[in-house]
Amino acid sequence: MKAAADRTARSASARGGFTDADYGTGSAGSIQARLAALDWKAIEESLWRFGYAKAGPVLTPAECAELIATYADAGRFRSRVNMARFKFGVGDYQYFAAPLPPLVQALRTHAYPPLAAIANQWEAALGTALLHPPDLAALQALCRRRGQTKPTRRGVDYTGGDFLLVEQRPRAQSRGEAIATEQGEIVIFTTRYRPAEGARGFYRATVRHGVSRVLSGSRYTLGVIFHDAK
Repeated sequence: MKAAADRTARSASARGGFTDADYGTGSAGSIQARLAALDWKAIEESLWRFGYAKAGPVLTPAECAELIATYADAGRFRSRVNMARFKFGVGDYQYFAAPLPPLVQALRTHAYPPLAAIANQWEAALGTALLHPPDLAALQALCRRRGQTKPTRRGVDYTGGDFLLVEQRPRAQSRGEAIATEQGEIVIFTTRYRPAEGARGFYRATVRHGVSRVLSGSRYTLGVIFHDAK
């Protein structure tokens, strides 16, 4: 699972939201408190039913602006991808270098445990032997043993640019979702598959994601991936 990536420009439900006055600059403790305040029961139910859950706003406008401002600083990133080259769309995205910005690290650390618990329920429903570690430190230790040491990728006024999910089901028509988000919101979603219940129990439903064409303005997205890469 991760939280949304933009396919057409530079490259996330709790009640209400947070303002800059509520939490200031976004310390690790305040991010932890905001994530803990989310309706995780509703998030879990939505993930089981649809393969995604919308929650937020979690980040304040000032925090969003701070993250966007880092995008022009090439020294903060380890690689850049031109999306047109791979026929992903129009735009680009970059992968943060270590160390991650404190706000991103806090999101990664404190969102992982409840999502790992849900992911383990999914694996059990599908009958797999895979067990996700209970916290991010344990997951990163596993990644290091496998030679995966590079961290996640990063991420406004605009029109268009809805977040898209397409679920492919065996012997059935694919199902699409277009999800409109507000600044600072998060979308939690599976990047590969989810357990879907059929007449004979659970089966793997493949879920693909993207973003509709941005018609005007600029769209920035922060993508938080929990595992490390080689």
